[in-house]
Amino acid sequence: MTQPAVSQHIQYLEELYGAKLFNYSGKTLTLTEKGQKLYEYTQRMFADSKRIKEMLQRNTDNLSISFGATLSIGEFIIPDILSKIIRDRDNLHFNMLVENTQTLLEKLKSGEVNFVLLEGYFDKSRYSYKTFRKEEFIGVCSPESEFKKGKIYLEDLLKAQLILRESGSGTRETLEQILHEKNLSLDSFNNIIEIGNMNVIKKLVADNQGIAFLYKVAVQEEIHNGVLCKIDITDFNYSREFNFVYLKNSIFEDKYLEWFHLLKEHKKK
Repeated sequence: MTQPAVSQHIQYLEELYGAKLFNYSGKTLTLTEKGQKLYEYTQRMFADSKRIKEMLQRNTDNLSISFGATLSIGEFIIPDILSKIIRDRDNLHFNMLVENTQTLLEKLKSGEVNFVLLEGYFDKSRYSYKTFRKEEFIGVCSPESEFKKGKIYLEDLLKAQLILRESGSGTRETLEQILHEKNLSLDSFNNIIEIGNMNVIKKLVADNQGIAFLYKVAVQEEIHNGVLCKIDITDFNYSREFNFVYLKNSIFEDKYLEWFHLLKEHKKK
């Protein structure tokens, strides 16, 4: 679109809603507070419209759904729950996407998924959410590591090679937040390796190529089998929320909450 055409659209929107939606500063265009609200409203309307179209095309209002889950949840928590749900429910239609927190929030806003299960940080003021469960966040090492035994403090681990998830992952954001609370950062570690695959991270740690910080649910089998060891860190005792997240004020909120209660119910079984 040409600049005059864009200007005409902006003028039309501001006249239609009777509010100033944009601020100009030189060549920079930013949203006003009311413009940001309109943007959020239209995002929700766009996402809901996709859902309406799907329901009309399918000629049904059943629990057909598309949702996303972060890696720790999608690989180590949800499969057992979904298996129980499928056994109990007939004609249940759903699609599940496993991605990092940042990607899932973008897909939620675009209407590609209806709700997401997140292990990472997100702006709670911009979304509706329910706490799904809490999970312990721990450090792990190889059974051959020098950190397997003894009284270990977090600063003792800074000399180790840290193996962690890619930027945008909930696991990484959790670690960054904890380090920030202790006036540390990822750069405080001797060396860092970034890996986007959880199984590769666990394999490298098991081979004594470094340490990692992960949710306990993601490594409990390896700890039980003696492949990995939990590092007993004296000054590191953290649990974090796993949240069920959806767009605020969606007309399908009741449908999404049905799924929330369905997942919670079968989590207990």
